[in-house]
Amino acid sequence: MLVGKRDPTGKHRVRQRDIGKALAGKSTLNRLELTPPGASIASRYKKIVAECSAIERFFVDAFLDSYDEPPEEIILDFDPTDDRIHGHQLGRFYQGYYKCYCYLPLYVFCGEHLLCAKLRPSDIDGSAGTVEELQRIVPLIRERWPDVRIILRGDSGFCREPIMNWCEKNRVDFVLGLSKNDRLKAETVDEMKQAQAAFEQTGKAARVFKDFTYRTLGSWSRSRRVVGKAEYIKKGENPRFIVSSLSSGTIAAAPLYEEVYCARGEMENRIKEQQLYLFADRTSCATMRANQLRLWFSSLAYVMMQMLRDVGLEGTDLERAQCDTIRLKVLKIGAQIRVTFRKVWIALAESYPWRTLFAQIWANLRRLPPRPIPN
Repeated sequence: MLVGKRDPTGKHRVRQRDIGKALAGKSTLNRLELTPPGASIASRYKKIVAECSAIERFFVDAFLDSYDEPPEEIILDFDPTDDRIHGHQLGRFYQGYYKCYCYLPLYVFCGEHLLCAKLRPSDIDGSAGTVEELQRIVPLIRERWPDVRIILRGDSGFCREPIMNWCEKNRVDFVLGLSKNDRLKAETVDEMKQAQAAFEQTGKAARVFKDFTYRTLGSWSRSRRVVGKAEYIKKGENPRFIVSSLSSGTIAAAPLYEEVYCARGEMENRIKEQQLYLFADRTSCATMRANQLRLWFSSLAYVMMQMLRDVGLEGTDLERAQCDTIRLKVLKIGAQIRVTFRKVWIALAESYPWRTLFAQIWANLRRLPPRPIPN
């Protein structure tokens, strides 16, 4: 009603498959969560079946549609997080790192755009399923953008031979954290002495980078480029390492670590934003399938918020605002609702302090060109 839809029963829908289907309410969505996988339109009860592959593809398509022109390069950030269990649910396991019973969903972001939210049990490696998601997402991107350069970025939990090997065979670059060990630290002994000398002279944290080739004793199939950060701080030595398929001729060691790898921390803010403000942790259903749908509902809410941030809030003071700020200042407006036989009257509060901002958002959204709707 608020956005001008005058056809709540669906008689004049654009897509043929949607004609005659009313808007879904909360009860319909609840039945969708409880529908078993084998149900169909012929089932007597709970016959609303989610097309999981279509839902997964939607997030990639929404990301691709957000660009007017193909970018030269994109970085796909992979990261798991904890989603605490509410009771004795299917997939319940104790996760030692997070010290709780939880799920371990896998997220994929490109900048602020969400491409994947996959619910998983927590009794697995944090990188489990990464190759499968790459096999699904990368072809969809290259179908639309055949010449784009794709870089996979992740912490040391994703530094796995199958992941790196797949990337090398499929023209995907990677920048991954690498867990330190005695062999790696031995490579940066001289650099660490230089950093310590600089720290003792200035009293400020100092770092020196070293670019070298490294191969594990048994797990890696080949030698790869490693960048070591020999850093000395007030607490002492603080060495860090990353492995990358990007050559030293493409990017030097320091910017590869400081500008490319360290920027992955922004993805963690996006995950927190969805979990804290868009209820991604409301996975209290008994089955993994139902909880996956709930995670997707939250993910759809994030996509809508991101589109509002990208388009509606462009050029405003809130164009970099988080979801809770947008909801508080833009979406939560005091109003009186009066229902008559002919109309529903919605009177917004005159004292609403963001009236000018709301008008600008509306104008920005009105300028959006119409997009073709697939059959």
